[in-house]
Amino acid sequence: MGVHDGWISHPKEQPMRVAVVGTGHVGLITCVSMAAIGHSVIGVDVDEEKIEMLKMGRCPFYEPGLEELLIRAMSEERLSFTSDIGEAARSAEIVFICVGTPARLNGEANLLAVEDSARAVARDAAPGTIVVEKSTVPAGTANRVRLVLDQERPDLRGELEVVSNPEFLREGSAMEDALFPERVLIGAASDKAFTVMSDLYGPIIDRGTELIETDIPTAELAKHACNAFLAMKISYVNGLARICELAGADVMDVAKVMGSDPRIGPYFLNAGLGYGGFCFPKDLVAFERLADRLGYEFPLLGAVARINDEAIDNALGKIRDALWNLEGKRVALLGLSFKPETDDIRFSPALELASRLIAEGVEVIGYDPEAAANAKEELPALTIAEDAYAAVSGAHCVVLATEWAEFSSLDLNQVRDLMIHPIVIDGRNALDPEAVHAAGLHYHPTGRPSVPARTVESQPA
Repeated sequence: MGVHDGWISHPKEQPMRVAVVGTGHVGLITCVSMAAIGHSVIGVDVDEEKIEMLKMGRCPFYEPGLEELLIRAMSEERLSFTSDIGEAARSAEIVFICVGTPARLNGEANLLAVEDSARAVARDAAPGTIVVEKSTVPAGTANRVRLVLDQERPDLRGELEVVSNPEFLREGSAMEDALFPERVLIGAASDKAFTVMSDLYGPIIDRGTELIETDIPTAELAKHACNAFLAMKISYVNGLARICELAGADVMDVAKVMGSDPRIGPYFLNAGLGYGGFCFPKDLVAFERLADRLGYEFPLLGAVARINDEAIDNALGKIRDALWNLEGKRVALLGLSFKPETDDIRFSPALELASRLIAEGVEVIGYDPEAAANAKEELPALTIAEDAYAAVSGAHCVVLATEWAEFSSLDLNQVRDLMIHPIVIDGRNALDPEAVHAAGLHYHPTGRPSVPARTVESQPA
């Protein structure tokens, strides 16, 4: 199903009044999805420049389908934006807090924006308002938010409820995940809160989505537990890839065998350069710090992060083996975002690899369909190409770092002719080894046997 199939053609007879604090990757998706299912939504952000952009129907980041649905929601007057959190809170029955929770130097989640948002909401909230934690926060945060609400509005003590409603969005398919989620998780402390939240998600639940109701600490913990487990699966298959390379085995075939077992499943078993993005690295460390604070040592979580870092080391080692001396060489990186279908370069394995190559004297030329500008801003020493062919022109080595669909349809013969050395390192196993071999390129995949180039006869002039 497409995201437009999740749109409610006519508003609910009595749509709920919803405010969303924060218009980042989680907040803006929440704004648009809540409007799509029939509610009246106000999005709030302290960044006035971002608010003005949104008022013009422009998204501050790339997410498939988002901008089109944003414009539709605004045209049907279900969605508006403001930088005045008081204005939004005064009219809302439900307020989502979707602000960032970046890592502190010690790895714990920085919850200052959550606290500040809760205080600002409390100042203008009406009795009975439900404040919803949407940001990923450690277990116990709701208790702190509740205390802040009571401190700020002692006249409403006990009348402002706190609910945990974690998001399970994947960048690149976030609108699909918001409108057709596998489950809706609600952690609450009263029957009233459960009822209001189930009514809020009614159009989604009525389509068959599972509703899971728990106490608040369970809901808070579940989000971190899910992200840590998914990160563990990725690190496991990346560690497995190293073993496969040493043993002469094929990690994709091993993963296929594993994935056929319903106890394991096929998802998140693709070997590559490791996970990136804002969530997994941050949440994994935050979960480990939470365990430490609660008095439980959980060394597995640290091992997951270490193995993830080794995936970059492995790719760098392959480049070094292929080129011998790196100084003065030119390496093309295809893909700069941490995953396809997003312009998000936060903790991108591709940019980490680029940074290490540049530090060793390599000229790195990158191309990405959506993330080029963000990558250049993050790493000014990176040269940006206008397309994949411009990136590989004159390169001693090409690294496929993000598996954008367009890379699998490249003219590999043209790639070969443009390169100085016909060397391809596939960090995502996205290319067909036989096609790469037939084009006369040396192919070095991840966790699979390398394939030497077929001898290509030179063409007559």
